[in-house]
Amino acid sequence: MSNAMQYLTKNMNGNVLVSLKNGSWVRGILRAFDNHLNLIVDNAEEMYHVQTPEGVQLRTTRLGKRILIRGDTVVAISTPGGSGEE
Repeated sequence: MSNAMQYLTKNMNGNVLVSLKNGSWVRGILRAFDNHLNLIVDNAEEMYHVQTPEGVQLRTTRLGKRILIRGDTVVAISTPGGSGEE
């Protein structure tokens, strides 16, 4: 098993922050993944930046109780703990 797969397995059922190719981020609880980095994420929220007259603001939108993120849209995956190594 690759290091990336070990990292995801170790962080299963934990919080993740997923960077997507469109520039937005999705955060939620990682429930499942496969070799193509297709991800099942629960309690997902999309996070994105919006230009307003006051400046750039971070906005969030609830996506749903459970979503599928296609692996070909994933740029990076991080966890609150950082490296995931103990």
